[in-house]
Parts: sequence; structure tokens; C-alpha cells
Amino acid sequence: MSVVLFVVTAARSWTLSDGSAHPTGFWAEELLTPYRLLTRAGHDIVFTTPDGMPPVADSASLGDGDAAAIARIPGLASPLVLADVDPAAYDAVYYPGGHGPMQDLAVDPDSAALIAATVAARRPVAAVCHGLAALLPARTTSGDPIVAGRRVTGFSDEEERLGGLADRAPFLLESALRDLGADVSVSTAWSDHTIIDGLLITGQNPQSSESAARALVSALA
Repeated sequence: MSVVLFVVTAARSWTLSDGSAHPTGFWAEELLTPYRLLTRAGHDIVFTTPDGMPPVADSASLGDGDAAAIARIPGLASPLVLADVDPAAYDAVYYPGGHGPMQDLAVDPDSAALIAATVAARRPVAAVCHGLAALLPARTTSGDPIVAGRRVTGFSDEEERLGGLADRAPFLLESALRDLGADVSVSTAWSDHTIIDGLLITGQNPQSSESAARALVSALA
């Protein structure tokens, strides 16, 4: 079967525009649900983070049993160093969200190069919620944003407002994607909404984790 690379934020906080540090990490559901669906479909999962730092789950995302389930995932506590990853070794790349990617993956050149290489090789790239922040620095060989002209969704500006952080956010993900020329489609806040544009699969929010993961399973079939 296929090998899927999960690129996970290593950030423990998100620096807001007022200089305060908002505690964060990856969003548990956005990692656990795709992990379970992909492994049940017979695929292998490998984890990587910037600098190989062990990722942490946002405490606000943890439900009953989530921490124990995360602790049991092989390889998550000892991820690969992102800079050392060979894109050709993986059949697909997946980015879970949480506010952490807004801090590190939104500006990570190694992640951007991984996405560009995966897209150029015509392999699936999937991202959910704030995981789409990793798409912002990615460029084609001609220097154009990877997302330019592509149909995507992601954590909406309205959802950021409802979550209470929009006024202090250094940038809003939906707006940033639009500014790069992406054709952004968002649905009602907290509703399941996944967009499939060729081999680019994006989910709007935690509620879209399952549908995005199922789309990735189908793309790998």
C-alpha cells in the first residue's frame, strides 16, 4: 500500500499581533481521524516536524481518550526532521491543523519545497483547517503560488472571529489564501466542507477531517 507523510506543526504557541503567545499545537481530531482512516485502509504513516521536534496537541482539542490515543501512535513522538525528508519517498502528504501551522509551517521553506515537489510529481497533497497555512509559502517552478487558481477551502475568517482570535491574528488564513489568487470556498461555520481540486484536497475545519481523509484514501486507491 501507500506511505503517507504527515507534516505536523511543532509550535507550542502562536504569537499574536499584540505580542502575546496563544498556547496551541496540532488539533487532535485533525490528526487522529485521518490517521485511523488511512491506517485502516492499509496505508503506512510517517511523521515529520520542523527540526524533528515532538509535536504536542492543543489542549483545547483533547476529548476523552484522545491523549492516550495520541500517545499510542507509532513514530509521532520521534518524527523525522522536515529538512531531511525526501519527497519522492512518499505517495501523499497530509497537513493537520491547529493554530500551530500559522506559527511555523506558514513560513517554513522546507515544507514549502516538499509541497512543491509533491505537486510537481502529481501526488496528492491534503490539508485541513489551519494546516492550509503550509500552502502559503509554496511556489511552482515558475515562482507562482501553488494555490493560485486552485479551488480550496480552509479555516474561514468567520470561524476565526467566532473563535475569538481574529482581532489579534497576525493574518487570517482565508484572506491570505485569497490574496495569493486561490479560489476559496467556505461553508457555514463548523460545518463539514471538503474541496477536491485534482490531487489537492482541503478541508475547512475539524468537522471536515473525516471527509478530507476519505477523499485522500480515494485518491490513493
